Amino acid sequence: MELAILLGLAALILVVVVMIYNGIITRMNAVERGWANVITQERQKNKMIPHLEQVTEQFKQHEMGLQSSIAELRSGLARLQPNTIDTAALQQVEGSTQKLLQGLTIAVEAYPELKASEIFNNLMREIAEQQENIGAAIRIFNQNVEDFNNGIEVFPNSLVNSLFNKKTRVTPFHDSEAEADFEYKLR
Repeated sequence: MELAILLGLAALILVVVVMIYNGIITRMNAVERGWANVITQERQKNKMIPHLEQVTEQFKQHEMGLQSSIAELRSGLARLQPNTIDTAALQQVEGSTQKLLQGLTIAVEAYPELKASEIFNNLMREIAEQQENIGAAIRIFNQNVEDFNNGIEVFPNSLVNSLFNKKTRVTPFHDSEAEADFEYKLR
């Protein structure tokens, strides 16, 4: 009977140790996954932003070309005098008009609204959204780090960790620039 109790107690201790060991591994994997998510969000932002900047620059260049065409047409119209017949000037204005209208037709088909400011606003919204996603990924990572650190430091987990896993504390992400703006310090 005593042997059965000792074997049962040993089996219970073994089960608890295995559960703690597996819990530490699970929490460490969650930390690594959380960090991978942070890196993934950063990479997505870093790949997307140059593309958006390129598109914005293309819109800006297109609108600048459109503005110069409009200015050229206006100056040509100003040169036309009501009392003077100048077919060469009229031909130049008509050429500019056709060129402008053709450019507008192509632009309207390709870009229904030609407003670089809207593109810039969209770019800024996209950057803000990417930053929010990164912030969320960092919060999840830090929560996973906290769970892991608690999992290796509390008793009896610390005992199992020191004997088997030998995992060390993970440092959570912190923003020293943001922290500089606060008077309160944890330590």
